[in-house]
Amino acid sequence: MESLPVEEILPFLKEAVLSKPSVVLQAPPGAGKTTRVPIALLDIITPEKGGIIMLEPRRIAAASAARWMAKGLNEQAGETIGYSVRFESRVSKKTRIEVVTEGILTRRIQADPGLGGVSIVIFDEFHERSLHADLALALCLDLRRALREDLKIVIMSATLDCGPISALLDGAPVISSPGKVFPVEERYLPDKAGPLTQRIARAVDKAMRETSGDILVFLPGAGEIHACNCAIDEMPGIRGKGITVHPLYGDLPFEEQERAILPSGKRKVILATNIAETSLTIEGVGVVIDSGLTRRLQYDPSIGMNRIVTVPVSKASAEQRKGRAGRLGPGVCYRLYGRNVFDSMLPFAPPEMSVSDLSSLVLELAVWGVREPSVLSWLDKPPSLSWQAAVRLLMDLGAIDKSCAVTQEGKKMARLPLHPRLARLLLRAEELGCLLLGSDIAALLSERDIIRRPTAAGRMLSDSDPEIATRTEILEEWRKGSRVADISDLWALRKVDRVAGQLVRLMGGVRKGNGQNVALPDLISQLLLNAFPDRIAQLRQGEDGHFLLPQGRGVRLTSTTGLNKSPFIIAVNVDAGSKAEGVVHLASPISEELIRREYAGRIETVKRIDWERREERIIATVEERIGAIIVSSRPFSPTDEEALPVLCDAIRLSPGMLLFSKEARQFQGRCALIKRVFPEEQWPDLSDERLLSDPKGWLLPWLRGLRSRQDIRNMDILQALKGQLTWRLARLLEERAPSAIVVPSGHRVALDYTSRDVPVLAVKLQEMFGLADTPSIAGGRVTVLLHLLSPARRPVQITQDLKGFWNSGYQQVKKELKGRYPKHPWPDDPCNAIPTRKTKRRP
Repeated sequence: MESLPVEEILPFLKEAVLSKPSVVLQAPPGAGKTTRVPIALLDIITPEKGGIIMLEPRRIAAASAARWMAKGLNEQAGETIGYSVRFESRVSKKTRIEVVTEGILTRRIQADPGLGGVSIVIFDEFHERSLHADLALALCLDLRRALREDLKIVIMSATLDCGPISALLDGAPVISSPGKVFPVEERYLPDKAGPLTQRIARAVDKAMRETSGDILVFLPGAGEIHACNCAIDEMPGIRGKGITVHPLYGDLPFEEQERAILPSGKRKVILATNIAETSLTIEGVGVVIDSGLTRRLQYDPSIGMNRIVTVPVSKASAEQRKGRAGRLGPGVCYRLYGRNVFDSMLPFAPPEMSVSDLSSLVLELAVWGVREPSVLSWLDKPPSLSWQAAVRLLMDLGAIDKSCAVTQEGKKMARLPLHPRLARLLLRAEELGCLLLGSDIAALLSERDIIRRPTAAGRMLSDSDPEIATRTEILEEWRKGSRVADISDLWALRKVDRVAGQLVRLMGGVRKGNGQNVALPDLISQLLLNAFPDRIAQLRQGEDGHFLLPQGRGVRLTSTTGLNKSPFIIAVNVDAGSKAEGVVHLASPISEELIRREYAGRIETVKRIDWERREERIIATVEERIGAIIVSSRPFSPTDEEALPVLCDAIRLSPGMLLFSKEARQFQGRCALIKRVFPEEQWPDLSDERLLSDPKGWLLPWLRGLRSRQDIRNMDILQALKGQLTWRLARLLEERAPSAIVVPSGHRVALDYTSRDVPVLAVKLQEMFGLADTPSIAGGRVTVLLHLLSPARRPVQITQDLKGFWNSGYQQVKKELKGRYPKHPWPDDPCNAIPTRKTKRRP
């Protein structure tokens, strides 16, 4: 067996594991940690003490690692070395090392909290920080504290910052292994001409000419992989040189993945996602082409949806990718970005815990008896918003109660290797007697889509039929032997069929032959509604294909189908998309009748009273709502108590709605004057600012029975204002700020309180004869402002000093006006003249 660098530190590692409860091993890619460490640790534990469980983040990595280790012992997987992944297990009574995916370990701990028969748990590739790895580690630490002080934990990683994990494990020793790393030449190709697929094809052509060895290309996702495959096909001279091109991503059939991994005798180009960064050993690779991009799901707890985002890789991942070219000898890494881009990359990718839907984690913890995350030890605590969003969903699914304690239904859901949504769907299918249909739907939704999405012009098409019923029909036709290859993916069909059968068996059912019960559309929608209670979507009026979710989020279908005009759908597979609108990839129509039957307890009856701006009146309706969705609406007549707050808000937001008469403005001015002149007294503030900012404080009694703008404009504002004064203040107002005063002519003349800070008395000059002092109000505190008028009622003098005017200004006014108005009196001594309103002089 080939010697690998990690073997140098195996004696130190064994000693550390024997003496410490936890150990951290840091070893670069290619050092041999995945395949050599577990076998070496068998030397320090007897069969009586138990075996080893090693966690791998991916199914293909788990199976591949087990097979490589078994091959080193000249055995088949399932003997000393075995593996267990979702719906597949190769273990026996002889198995002492079991390689598992992380969800397998979580369910095993739930079934056996003592983890009997296990002596060491190894977390491989822990730097990937998967959600299940963080959860499994938290559970292992908890059970070790409570039940298994002897349980050993080994963390293995290539690029992890070991300080925090060592601290979490109470100062666990960190052992570093040298890597068998050959020099890798970096060549930066910041080529931005054309789409990524074309740039990759040019880089592959360049690498074919400049280097030898197999080429490993890192791409964000399966779509880019298929598009690059087409683009490479179109490059002249590549395919004709005995070169094979292999895709490599998680949804591929295992056989196709193995063809990419194992030697073939020909030069290979492997188009891979980040599945090839770690764990997998790919023979023959000497060249890496790195797009610098990766794709991940990013959960938005505010809308309860994932968003598929393409983002730059971390610096650690970029180094991991580069290292793949230096495992067998000197290699070359082409980077399709500049050195400055590399230098600006984040050191490490964010843990899944910070960007993922936490509903599975919260359910597992509820089963474990944990209702609040701080109870356990975490490298990164679950974000509060995502935790609360998961709690709300699990309550909707009936998995936990209001105290966050797991229900019996939740315990059943947690035992199934499915997302809580699909587990709830399967349990409901069992209740309705359609377990086979439920298993088919759960399998269709958890595996790769069976409808083929062809590529064209170097890009992926994503406008396939979104209806789930279409997929159940295709699956049934295929089982009957009908030809469906032109529209479907045969491997995906086989995988879905196998998973569906395994789910039926897990539920204790039996599937006889290939037949399936009739998949009635209403039955499909009924099952989906139980799994996706928050994904009912209502058609937007006048917008075919555009819908509204209960959270108020808009979504749209990606293709034109019969669903475009459906009043309601269940949006099953939704990408949060842009800020404006999400994208629905899978859906099912649902009737209002079915919503009412299945969702009756969640439909809220709400009285809605709004001010309709266009009609300028109150509109009152009784609505049946599911969040932002209005199931039904009918008008009703609101009471004053219901309508008045809405009227007040409308007045506050539209100040011009109130019509102040001249008399009302006069009243405001009188009150404002007395409030200013008598600050020691508690006079109400009747300014526009105060009145319009708080209509409730003064208008409520006067708004009763009113429902429109016109009603409000016809209202007597003066009476409402007077209602703000007590009887005492009203009396004082009449005394101190009278609306009019009697002038020397005996005529009662109105005072104008609206023009400025002092009241204005506009009076004909002749009516003021015989008066020396300027009139005053407010107990003599305020002298009025006189507007002395000509016979034509135009101001000839504005003054607060009447005596001064008689003594100095009057003679000039007399000189100017006497000839113009000869019928009016113009005495030489106005202070002693008789006042008059008449035009003829008295005898």
